[in-house]
Amino acid sequence: MTATLILPETPAKIPETSAKIQPENVISLEEFLVKPPERMEWVDGNLVEKTGMTFKHGLAQSKLSTYWRIYKDSSGQGGEVISETLCRTAKQGRRPDVAYITPELLPHSGNFTSFSQSFPLIAEVASPEDSGEELFAKAQEYLESGCQEIWLLFPEARLVFVNAGQGWRLFNANEVVNTQTILAGLSIAVSELLA
Repeated sequence: MTATLILPETPAKIPETSAKIQPENVISLEEFLVKPPERMEWVDGNLVEKTGMTFKHGLAQSKLSTYWRIYKDSSGQGGEVISETLCRTAKQGRRPDVAYITPELLPHSGNFTSFSQSFPLIAEVASPEDSGEELFAKAQEYLESGCQEIWLLFPEARLVFVNAGQGWRLFNANEVVNTQTILAGLSIAVSELLA
């Protein structure tokens, strides 16, 4: 049984307690997007290093990327599945753990430094240092910037939350998570994804 969870609105400002802020490297968003440093995001005018990744985090990210890629190929939906690729939200420069670009939005050149909006389908994988509030606020930021569906994976708790713009759905370890709008028809057992 899948539960629908409606969460209160998240605060406009996203705390970044699990990331290292590099205050000596304050640059504009435009400068950041032209030549973004590896493993960095641009948050509220500061460069923030993505930290706290564990084996479980990396494994969940790798498995989800593989599942999405195999499904998009076998279903003939096209597009591309990518990891840690920079996108611009309405407020920040972010690097989602896993993302999918539909064929219609894929740049003709096939190459870009940063995507001009949130990717249509995004997944963030919680590391032990991430707070739930932080991840849900980041998810809301993605949804307000062109993302049509977001997945939040919690490997330690073996939970997956999915939002396609109409509230959060919770998938437990004994359930099958499925796409709501993007990569239509994809289903993955949570127990396999977050083993």
